[in-house]
Amino acid sequence: MKGFGKFYAKFRKKRFFGLVIFILAAFLIALSYFFILKDLPSPTRLNSPVNIPQSSQIFDRNGELLYTVYLNKNRTQIKLSEIPKHVQDATVAIEDKDFYRHGAIDVRGIIRASVANISGKPIQGGSTLTQQLVKSSLLTPERSVQRKIKEIVLAFATEILYSKSQILEMYLNQIPYGGTAYGIEAGAKTYFGKSAHNLTLSEAALLAGLPQSPTLYSPFGSRPELAKKRQELVLSRMREQGYITKEEEKRAKEEKLEYKNISDSIKAPHFVLYVKDLLEKKYGEKFTEEGGFQVRTTLDSAIQEFAELAVASEVAKLRGARVSNGAAVVTDPGSGDILALVGSKDYFDSSIDGNVNIALARRQPGSSIKPINYAAGLLNGYSAATVFVDKEICFPNPPNPYYCPRNYDGKFHGVVSMREALGSSLNIPAVKMLKLNTVEAMMATASAMGITTFTDPGRYGLSLTLGGGEVTMMDMATAFGVFANKGYRVDLNPILEIKDSRGKVLERKRDQSPIFGEKVLPEEVTFIISDILADNGARTIAFGTNSVLNIPGQTVSVKTGTTNDYRDNWTIGYTPEYVVTTWVGNNDNSPMGAVVSGVTGASPIWREITEFLLKGKKTSPWSPPKNVVRLSACRYSGYFASEGAGCETRSDYFIRNMYPKKRDPGKQNVFVDKDTQDLPKDPKQTENLELKEHYVITDETGDRYCVDCPHPDLSPSPTPTP
Repeated sequence: MKGFGKFYAKFRKKRFFGLVIFILAAFLIALSYFFILKDLPSPTRLNSPVNIPQSSQIFDRNGELLYTVYLNKNRTQIKLSEIPKHVQDATVAIEDKDFYRHGAIDVRGIIRASVANISGKPIQGGSTLTQQLVKSSLLTPERSVQRKIKEIVLAFATEILYSKSQILEMYLNQIPYGGTAYGIEAGAKTYFGKSAHNLTLSEAALLAGLPQSPTLYSPFGSRPELAKKRQELVLSRMREQGYITKEEEKRAKEEKLEYKNISDSIKAPHFVLYVKDLLEKKYGEKFTEEGGFQVRTTLDSAIQEFAELAVASEVAKLRGARVSNGAAVVTDPGSGDILALVGSKDYFDSSIDGNVNIALARRQPGSSIKPINYAAGLLNGYSAATVFVDKEICFPNPPNPYYCPRNYDGKFHGVVSMREALGSSLNIPAVKMLKLNTVEAMMATASAMGITTFTDPGRYGLSLTLGGGEVTMMDMATAFGVFANKGYRVDLNPILEIKDSRGKVLERKRDQSPIFGEKVLPEEVTFIISDILADNGARTIAFGTNSVLNIPGQTVSVKTGTTNDYRDNWTIGYTPEYVVTTWVGNNDNSPMGAVVSGVTGASPIWREITEFLLKGKKTSPWSPPKNVVRLSACRYSGYFASEGAGCETRSDYFIRNMYPKKRDPGKQNVFVDKDTQDLPKDPKQTENLELKEHYVITDETGDRYCVDCPHPDLSPSPTPTP
């Protein structure tokens, strides 16, 4: 009896656990059904008409419609037999190379993609064509485990119900190709103005590359160069997989694609497509395309239209100077609002690649980057009165030859203050300032101010202060906004409000002022830079007293920049309310004519836009903060006079408690060359010298200059020596 009792107890225990396992299994099945499979759509809907999505609309800040992203789904059903074989092959090659060999899911593809992603290689996907079809046509764009399970279940059901040919036909008829184009027929007509059965191999490869990311790879988008790269990848995959020969690949890559222009009804196209890109990065392509968004942007249509006209008209005047394009960005520095964005003179001009958005492109800024270098100098304790000896000089640049900078006017100017050097954009003092600051310090200051493209100090030398590193117009607008905002960085933002199709506010930008930004520079530093850039007297060495940069009756800080090879010409100016950034050049990076300089090209565009913005308004001079004082210092040394000694003085601004530690040296006995009556060029010279009393200045880099010695010619010698 005792043995039976133990047996019975074990039996009851096993039965209990079995019951528990059964209940748990039933619960999990019920849970799976309720949360995953309950509302699972039928795969038979793949052959049913799909509901027309609601369009998303993009407006300017005052409610004027700029662009309707998707009015409806433009789809024309065609049979697989009407679709050329190379169109089918291109799609399979880039999206699912083993489509005809695997089932609903591709286990090897998933493993291959996972290994690539984990190892740090470019992100890969493991979805089959069937999965992409059901995801695009039957499911929501959410990214969750539940949706992925639904996708896999539906993919298996689809593979059971339909043949591979039917699945490929449905895919090619339903997948989005960008814009209102759903399906290959609509895609062919949208991009090339022809039916799918007339597509060339080159055109087919372009279209086959779009479904993965229609906006990113669109030839009509903000990065049209990516469309070409994607097309070439498709052709390479087709050749690797045996669909085409190497010769066919070569011909297709070289074929010039003739696109059909998108509707001219789009306003501010570069800005609109920039906004669309941001929406898709945040909400996904499908939801942006079909969610019925109502997007109110920061754009001011009146400013945008004037800026477009100013860019186009000035570029037209520069045809003889080998200038084919221009761009402009207008921002409110305090709020970060983008008020106007002109990415080229004409978005639809294919002869200059007008659809490329120069506002987002990396270009060299020339001397327009110098204020950031001098801001770093002020942080390091130098002042607006600090002097530099502007004379012939070469810097060691191993393993390269000596670096011998030249001023834009080809002349040397003796002793100049920081104020004169920055105002007149003299190159040699700027290089000396960077040598004192270090490249790393300038890069750190630039990064804090919003320049995102300076990443590796090893790439740059002393030419960084002359524009040797690439930047974007958007970043430069942010950085100059720091000066306008008294040291606060407010990042640019093009969106004020987004509502969904039911009017629910998804996001709304709060009112901003500089206090909401990040404090990256002391107000004392930004004031001195702004005051110098608004000082018409400081720029007279290079620009004269009545240049296009001087707007009578207005206080506007402005800086120009032209690269040494004349490939980029910039002007950036600002008040507390506006930052105006302008550029002219050529998209293909070919050089412009030498007649394009600091006061031509970009400057007249800047002047026109700035005068338009300030019409009927009165700007006030920059007001010095309490820790900035105006004092008199010796003109040629930048130091205060020694006790009991006099010197020619001029006043400038100094940051309190950061005054010059040295005193003006006054006249002293020095050896001069008997022939030139100037300091010997060679410091090792011992012959033909005589001792005389002169006023000699030594700048912070150790260069000496005799102020009262004769200097009949400050122009460079034919062959400079280090």
